[in-house]
Amino acid sequence: MKTFKGYKRANGTFGVRNHVIVINTVGELAGVANKLADLVPGVVPVIQQGGTSQFPEDAMQTIRTIKGTVGHPNVYAALILGMGEDDFAEQIAEELREEQCKVEAIVINKNTSIDKIFTDGKAWLNQSYEDSLKVERVDVPITELTIGLECGGSDAWSGITANPAIGVCSDLIVDDGATSILAETTEAIGAEHILARRAVNEQVAKDFLTIVKNYENRILDTGEDIRSANPTPGNMAGGLTTLEEKSLGCIKKGGYAPLQQVLKYAEKPDTKGFVFMDTPGYDVESVAGLAAGGSQIVLFSTGKGSPTGSPIVPVIKVGTNPKLYEIMSEHIDVNAGTIVEGKKTLQDVGEEIYNLVMEVADGEKTKAEQHRNQEFAIWRLAQSI
Repeated sequence: MKTFKGYKRANGTFGVRNHVIVINTVGELAGVANKLADLVPGVVPVIQQGGTSQFPEDAMQTIRTIKGTVGHPNVYAALILGMGEDDFAEQIAEELREEQCKVEAIVINKNTSIDKIFTDGKAWLNQSYEDSLKVERVDVPITELTIGLECGGSDAWSGITANPAIGVCSDLIVDDGATSILAETTEAIGAEHILARRAVNEQVAKDFLTIVKNYENRILDTGEDIRSANPTPGNMAGGLTTLEEKSLGCIKKGGYAPLQQVLKYAEKPDTKGFVFMDTPGYDVESVAGLAAGGSQIVLFSTGKGSPTGSPIVPVIKVGTNPKLYEIMSEHIDVNAGTIVEGKKTLQDVGEEIYNLVMEVADGEKTKAEQHRNQEFAIWRLAQSI
């Protein structure tokens, strides 16, 4: 069986990175979390702006996403900063410690000075980071790998080069017994019937069609019609003409494997193979959901050169056309434009992406990591209270 060099966690999961992070539960602590991370070189800040004044559906989604981020196998240790008596930082920390994750929570209230937060937080992060450097990589079966599939800034070449090449890689990953998660519910509208036909049973097909319908209905409730509003101006500038054209290209990232399961945003799959996660089309929120759902690596196709990354997972960028790669090669890991030029086939580029996935799993840094592109945001479902 194929293997990669990963980090074994006490709970039996495996990461491809060994981060120590600090994350805030509420937006009011974004600056404090950033400053605290700056005190310990090597610590990664994971900053989000929500967490308070939320309807229950958003509160649950925020908790699920933060818990999935903090307990991610790419994270060696995490410090959660909370605020107030009703904050969920300590709840998440307690639950994850029961799952053998290395987590600490510090909750700021009227009896705690900010100076003490910095003193205690820095000491914990310092020790955790020193301990993380002692962890060695081990051989990990490829069946323990989960990849996320995302696109951002599609153009007319996306559905011809980068997306189907990612689909080739996805099928190879699934053939290895690993897991591939396709995201972006909005990007399936107009082509949802095609993915539904690939479902392993009627219930999975129903689950998938339901999330697509519910998403479209939420948009209609705002007075907007996504079928007429898409593709976006940027997509149209890239040569796309209809929503269906965009969606048909986007779903190609999922290859041809059977659809095994439909996940909520930031939910972990309980099966191997090809699955779908309900996420928005907005890159940053979608990638955060894929990461919280357990993806150790994300494949990200782009026709416009989006530099989006992640604080905790390597993001591999696949460019759709040769001009983009010529202009933005410092941000693009794979040039699928070679298909346009006739230099390589879809199978060639798909295998190139697959080989790079294995190299990144072994520790090679992606362009997004090299540039420290660490965007993070949680999908909001409702307005603030």
